[in-house]
Amino acid sequence: MSSAAPLPLPGRQNPLVIGGHMDADRALLTPRGELVHGCAEALAEKLAGLPAGTARIDLDMSGVHFMDSAGLEFLEVLRDHGRRRRLPVTATRWNGQPRRILELAGLDTTDPLRSPAPHGAPSPALSAVAREREERLLLLQEEVEQLRQAIASRPVIDQARGILMATYGCTSDEAWHILREASQLSNTKLRAVAEAVAAGSRPNGPRPPEAVRDALSRALVRRRP
Repeated sequence: MSSAAPLPLPGRQNPLVIGGHMDADRALLTPRGELVHGCAEALAEKLAGLPAGTARIDLDMSGVHFMDSAGLEFLEVLRDHGRRRRLPVTATRWNGQPRRILELAGLDTTDPLRSPAPHGAPSPALSAVAREREERLLLLQEEVEQLRQAIASRPVIDQARGILMATYGCTSDEAWHILREASQLSNTKLRAVAEAVAAGSRPNGPRPPEAVRDALSRALVRRRP
């Protein structure tokens, strides 16, 4: 039986699925997909279903190709399970973007569970490291959110580029620069500019807002002879 986390965004095709098998008293788990919202709960459910005689848990993380800050909660669930049951746990074979996340978080990329968790009152040095790690994670969360927004915006931006290319005979790169410049000139998000262009191209579609129309005209004049 496998435990699955819910899809983080509509239309995504890579929910987390945790497979695995028992080798004597050792549990070999193989997460596949993304460590995003819901992954910690999926792991907790999987761990709760392991046989009572389980003496060791090893996770092969090579099938995880995306991870945001929820992945750290995933690791903490695994670490806490090992402490409570007094059994060794590992999470190895990280690669790609998840491995980079571990690096940014200051964790051991071979097995992040090797990094000792502080007990008692932290020393000033540990406090400074913790603050730096927290700042890195905040930046990381921003980067991940920007990436998700860019992925979600891609279809409508590509559609708007195609409309500009067909209407004004410009290249794909020129259409991209026109959209980006119109976004800057009108102080409007790039996706909103693209949506306005796409909507305005439909029969009886609404005209773009005046600020966007003016910015597009100025960008076209600058980009086209």
